[in-house]
Amino acid sequence: MRSSNITVIISLLLIFMQYESFSQTKESHCIPVRSLSESTYPFKAGESFGLTIHYKWGLVNTDLGSASVVLDSSILNGVPVFHCTATGRTYKFYDMFFKVRENFQSWFTRKDLSPMKFTRNTSEGDYSARNYFIYKHDKVNPKIEANNYSSKKGEYSIALPLTKCTYDIPSLFYMARNIDLSKVRQGVRYPMTFVIDNDVYNVYFVYWGKMTKTVPGLGKVRTMKFSAKLLEGQVFKGDKDMLLWISDDENRLPVYAEASIRVGLVSLRLSSYSGLKSPFKAIVK
Repeated sequence: MRSSNITVIISLLLIFMQYESFSQTKESHCIPVRSLSESTYPFKAGESFGLTIHYKWGLVNTDLGSASVVLDSSILNGVPVFHCTATGRTYKFYDMFFKVRENFQSWFTRKDLSPMKFTRNTSEGDYSARNYFIYKHDKVNPKIEANNYSSKKGEYSIALPLTKCTYDIPSLFYMARNIDLSKVRQGVRYPMTFVIDNDVYNVYFVYWGKMTKTVPGLGKVRTMKFSAKLLEGQVFKGDKDMLLWISDDENRLPVYAEASIRVGLVSLRLSSYSGLKSPFKAIVK
């Protein structure tokens, strides 16, 4: 799967962590979560937040793009669902060097966050890709019917394996916000599964405990720290972990993330939020 620096970092944030060098497999993993009930979710329809993407290398120290995540509600095939729209883009000045536009949309049930539909529309320089997934939760033959396109492969259709713990990136992000920390030990890997393009990936996260993190624009924030081992390739260094800090309050918002790339450091920081289910109490006043 080809991704630009910005695209990969956004994806990392949306699912709390990205793909490790696991082989593709039909085995799927469930993360330890709290009881799945809409009344206990840490989010609600109407929530949105914005992110600023920053790049640092030597004397270069600049914001180069932005991302946003919006959650609303809808009805899909007669089923009440959440609808998430996650977008990312480079600023106009940097479009001259490498223009990036990302749009991820996911529909998943309000009852238990089961994914039902996913779309992706990606434009990165001269590369483009589209995904259109329909989840078939059939007891006999569960599968994901994928109709995709990439500027390298053209249009193609594929059936991907589906288990009760397989998600797309946005739906996995919201499921992960329901993590049950009482069932998680520090320093231990916990696997998850997500699908994109024509592949199924096993991913994992590591929880490192609680700490106060200084976030530009927000100040000191009480957080929970996570990490993930990154896949070495054209973008990332294989000897570094991605680090992610989540607000230590009822909202569990991503407030900061950073990852070393082959040239420099890319980070994401929470820049705006609205429509939260609970007051944002993680900021240290």
